[in-house]
Amino acid sequence: MNDAKPTADPHDDDTAGSEATRTTLHELADAGVSVWLDDLNRPMIADGDLQEYVERGVLGVTTNPTIFATALSEGDAYSAQVATLAGSTVDEAVFALTTEDVRNACDVLAPVHAATDGLDGRVSIEVDPRLAKDTRGTVEMAKRLWAEIDRPNLLVKIPATVEGLPAIAQTLAEGISVNVTLIFGLDRYRGVMNAYLTGLEQAREHGKDLSTIHSVASFFVSRVDAEIDGRLEEIGSEEALALRGRAGLANARLAYQAFEEVFSTPRWQNLADDGAHVQRPLWASTGVKNPDYPDTLYVTELVAASTVNTMPSKTLEATVDHGELTGDTITGRYAEAQQVLDDLERVGVSYAEVVELLETEGVDKFEKSWAELLESVQTELDKAVADA
Repeated sequence: MNDAKPTADPHDDDTAGSEATRTTLHELADAGVSVWLDDLNRPMIADGDLQEYVERGVLGVTTNPTIFATALSEGDAYSAQVATLAGSTVDEAVFALTTEDVRNACDVLAPVHAATDGLDGRVSIEVDPRLAKDTRGTVEMAKRLWAEIDRPNLLVKIPATVEGLPAIAQTLAEGISVNVTLIFGLDRYRGVMNAYLTGLEQAREHGKDLSTIHSVASFFVSRVDAEIDGRLEEIGSEEALALRGRAGLANARLAYQAFEEVFSTPRWQNLADDGAHVQRPLWASTGVKNPDYPDTLYVTELVAASTVNTMPSKTLEATVDHGELTGDTITGRYAEAQQVLDDLERVGVSYAEVVELLETEGVDKFEKSWAELLESVQTELDKAVADA
């Protein structure tokens, strides 16, 4: 496999990333883990906070409808642009507002993108979650987002639903880089990797330069523990309770095992020979939901080459403050991880049922956030029209 770590350290100069200012984030980069920030808003860009994160070791940004809804509902940072959008439909306004933020964030991250030969410096934007079960609609919106933002370091986020898999392949075939999101189960993850390889093969047939196409596969962690822990507590046996807090890590480690398998096949090597990059696993939902667990649990226990860890700011700050790295905490632990999943089945927790439920809930949550976003923007549009 290639892409084990950034090909150049964008912080390796006289001011940023020097020995005096090195943090756990730089140590993670040395281990092949790219740290991305799971947050974005307009004040963060305008006030230089995002640039400061980059200088501290952040190599990319992810966002989602919930993050945008929160940003647009707080303060007046978007008021001026909303005023220019008076008379637009709410969907047109949301598209304009979110793409503006992501384009500007892409520009902030552009030096990282250049320094890492395109591996990092990435900013993600999600397709409308109402399209999660609409293959054609997803592809069309991905193309619109790619054209509107017009930055090579963009990643378009597509949910890993059944309908999303062909959309992922078709979008990649257009030469568009993709962040596949809402992955919870191992079978679906294998489907995602297959869609990635299929998309690259189609892109090559279309004459696309494979070296310009990048992708990450966002595998969710803490939500798995939150759901399974609740079930274990309902069961209440000593054996069941002893399994709390172990499923999320076990699931992610087995995902990495699958990643290693797929990206060592002849099918992959054929694409790599033509300049293709591996689709890195991205650990998402890394904020610890149970206060009894270490707040850096899903960072320090998921260290391996060719991975990304996207963190909310609270988790990132905890990692810098007291995260202790102990080397690779994934490879070599596959048998242990499989045993955890086997033990869960034995005590009565259905893995298949859990991951299916989490995907459904994940899409529903994003749709709800999107509806809230539309509502808040519509309110601002109505005010703008009234004030005009």
